Amino acid sequence: MTEPLDVAGLQRRLVEFAAARDWQPYHTPKNLAAALSVEASELLEIFQWLTPEESARVMSDPGTAHRVTDEVADVLAYLLQLCATLGVDPLAALAAKIERNERRFPVPGGGGPEAT
Repeated sequence: MTEPLDVAGLQRRLVEFAAARDWQPYHTPKNLAAALSVEASELLEIFQWLTPEESARVMSDPGTAHRVTDEVADVLAYLLQLCATLGVDPLAALAAKIERNERRFPVPGGGGPEAT
């Protein structure tokens, strides 16, 4: 039986995976940030010359959907490893950023979805 998915558990598995292969010396913040950038670029490459309509249908082709899913996983893996290395809680960081953006970009007219 597989364990439920959670960020801390996935980070732990990534750390254990790297440790078992003696990759920790290479998992510096700079190297992880660079790898994250490369993987994000590989995700972007899938969409590079697609029209907006084609990009909206990208998951309907099984081969392309598999590529997208793999690149999303690679991006998330390097982001989680970077966060673990730097001691950043990715969920807390995202929650704080959303709160700052909500204050920075208020809903026009002061109403939100509940105001309709």
